Amino acid sequence: MERKRTLPWATHTERPGDAAADAARAEKADAVRNRVRLMIEITARAGAYRKGLVEAARRLSPEEATILSDLEQHGLQVPQLHDVLCGGHVLVDDPQLYKDWLFDKVSHPRLSSHHRDIDKKLYPDIGMRGHVVREKLHGRTAQGTWVQLEKTPAAFGGRKLPSLNDLRHLMDYVVYRLTRSNVGPWGLSRMTERHPLYLSPVLAVPTSLTPPVAQLLTQTLRRIEEADDATAVSQDLAARFPPPDRPDPAAELGRSLPGRAGRGLFGSSEVWVTETPSASAAAVLRESRVPAAAGSWQTERPT
Repeated sequence: MERKRTLPWATHTERPGDAAADAARAEKADAVRNRVRLMIEITARAGAYRKGLVEAARRLSPEEATILSDLEQHGLQVPQLHDVLCGGHVLVDDPQLYKDWLFDKVSHPRLSSHHRDIDKKLYPDIGMRGHVVREKLHGRTAQGTWVQLEKTPAAFGGRKLPSLNDLRHLMDYVVYRLTRSNVGPWGLSRMTERHPLYLSPVLAVPTSLTPPVAQLLTQTLRRIEEADDATAVSQDLAARFPPPDRPDPAAELGRSLPGRAGRGLFGSSEVWVTETPSASAAAVLRESRVPAAAGSWQTERPT
């Protein structure tokens, strides 16, 4: 069993420290929770969910906020949050998340049928309950971590007699078999283990080029650079400041952008403007179209 995680913004009783450090951790915790709450409120305006999601988000725990925030840091966008909250099966190409989501006092071992190729004795599936996630279940994959939210927690195994929650969990399984959709805490999702939602996929595979192809590629890139060397200054001044002479321009191909580069949090959202044009801006535009008075200088280029 992995060592469980203590949150970096743990309280003074969980991690001793001075008052300034405790205040900083509390401020960070509030910032993370507020950001996740905002994401949930935004997606709740456009998506169809079971009742009570916004109210549950107001009671979001630090552990729940950490999980959803980690998913967002790995590329989760607001429209994809709908599938996560509705029980979508998520694969993240980051094995470290399996350890990061082991929390003191709230995480517990769980039995599941997901990813049977993984040694469950070495990497047992882990459950956690919360107001938003209801029952979070996560485990290891060969290359990373998987996570899925469930509507009803279950505690099968051992000699324990089935409980009411176990029977409800079986009912959710029947719904899954009939609809081919996971039953999450706030709805149904077609993102199952066979058709999961991928985050941060590792798709780049280094491949070497043969010398003739590499030479031709380098020549082509240099020709494109020379043709694209357009500046806003005169040609004689531009010649004094040539672009950097890189020995191999092909070496930059395929490099990923640093940091949070990409489509962003709302990359797949349908964004449009519903506001009417500004009255003052419209007045200025109308005045600019008035013909110049006789004898005045023509400042605009005739069309």
